[in-house]
Parts: sequence; structure tokens; C-alpha cells
Amino acid sequence: MRKIFSSRAVVTIIISLIVIVGLIAGSNWWAKRTNTPPFLQRFGNDLAGGASRVISVPTNAIGRSANSIGNLLDTFEENRELKSKIDEFAQDKVRLQTVEEENKALKAQLKLKATLTDYKTVSAVTISRSPTTWQSQLVINKGLRSGLKKGMPVLSGAGIIGRISEVNTTNSKVALISDTSEDANRFAITIKGGNGDVNGIVTNFNREKNQLIMSQVTSENKIKAGDLVETSGLGGVIPAGLYVGKVASVTRDDYGLSKRINIGPAADLGNITTVVVAVSQIGGQ
Repeated sequence: MRKIFSSRAVVTIIISLIVIVGLIAGSNWWAKRTNTPPFLQRFGNDLAGGASRVISVPTNAIGRSANSIGNLLDTFEENRELKSKIDEFAQDKVRLQTVEEENKALKAQLKLKATLTDYKTVSAVTISRSPTTWQSQLVINKGLRSGLKKGMPVLSGAGIIGRISEVNTTNSKVALISDTSEDANRFAITIKGGNGDVNGIVTNFNREKNQLIMSQVTSENKIKAGDLVETSGLGGVIPAGLYVGKVASVTRDDYGLSKRINIGPAADLGNITTVVVAVSQIGGQ
């Protein structure tokens, strides 16, 4: 039977154990003398510290990434909330502007009502105005139920803007004074000049300058900027004395034979939200 360990192997193992024990004993003696941890303990601590550093690098990186993602999500949520508040502020601003415009229009309407002493008035709101017929007509929310009839004058702001051209049960169409179509029923007006009145009709409308035009005026009466313009009542459709606007300028036609009167309308024809329909109290309409 073969020996498991030879004599040389046994001696080597014994010597190795003696050396290890000696190293441990010497390490402890040196540690006590120098107040430092034993060699094996230092070796183990250094090994554990190195492993901790190796592990901490990816761990810290993951932690920082997680914090960054968390901060990004928080920032995204805050940004969404701020955008929502900005949208609310924008909506509030639009609502405020709308209310201010309506308030201004209603104040002008009340002032206008006070001047219509010979008329019963019916207040209405514009409910439709097509871009294709912007210059010629609009629709208001009052009709036969409110006592409106075709031909009644319609005013807004400080002056006349048109007349009722079609009446339905709950709404009506208004033909505007700025209507320049061939089938438009022209508005008869008069200019209160210093040397006497000058009568005529509204023949055109300048959209760029927002001015009514009274052309083919052959009267020699002097007309100047600032003269008042009213309805003349001629033709029997629109009553006399309703304010139209003021003369802006006086020019000549292309041939120099007649005057061309440019009139600034009293009402803003491009922004009509509320109106007043004048119903005559003398014999009805």
C-alpha cells in the first residue's frame, strides 16, 4: 500500500504551519507595539475596501441616474402645470377683453337710447355675420316676436348702421349702410353744412379707410370736414334725423364735374356686436 504523505511532505507542511503561526504571532506583536491592525486584518480590510469601491462606482452612478430621472419627471410635471396655468390666464384674458368690449358697447347703446326720444327701442345681439357678406349684411337675434318689421332702422354705437331687410320669427337680417351691391336700397342722407343742407345718397364704401362715400354732389353749398351727416328721410323708408357720421374730406370725381364726400361713420361698421332697432312711436312702422 502506497503512503498518502511522504516524510518530506509532512516536514514541509509542519514547517509551513510553524511559519504561518510565527507570522501571525509576529504580526500581532508588531500590531500591539505600533498600535496598528495586524497584517492579515489590514489585508482583509484593504481587500474589502477595494471591493466596496468597485461596487460603489456603478451603484453611485445608478443612484445619480435615478435622481436625475426623478428630477426630470418632477420638472416635466411642473412644466405641464405651468402651461396649464398659462392657458387659463390666456382664457381669462380673452374673457375679460370680451366682457370689456360688451360693456363698452352696452354703455354706447344706453347713451344712444337716450337720444331716441321719438322711438321705442328693441335691443338685439349680432348672431351671424358671414365673411362673404361682411360689408352688406348681418343677422340679429330678434324678429317678429319682438315686434320688428322690415325697413326699421338699426343703430349701433353712436349712429345708424343699416335697416331690417328680412324678418323671421326669432331673428332678422340687417342690410348695412356699407352695402355697395347693385340691388342695395341706397340710404338717403343729408349734410348739415354752414350754407344749407346738401342731400344725396350713400353710393359706395371704402373698406381700407372705413368711410362711406356720397358722390355726384353738384350743390354749390360749402361742405367742410367735420360737418354732421344725418338720414334725410327722403324715400320714406328711413326716418329723418338719425345720426350717420361726420364729413372726413371733400374731393372731386374723376372728371372734376361733381363733388365726392367721404364720410366717417359714427358706428364702427367692422365691429358690430350689439344693436338697437328703432321702432317709431308715431303710427308704427
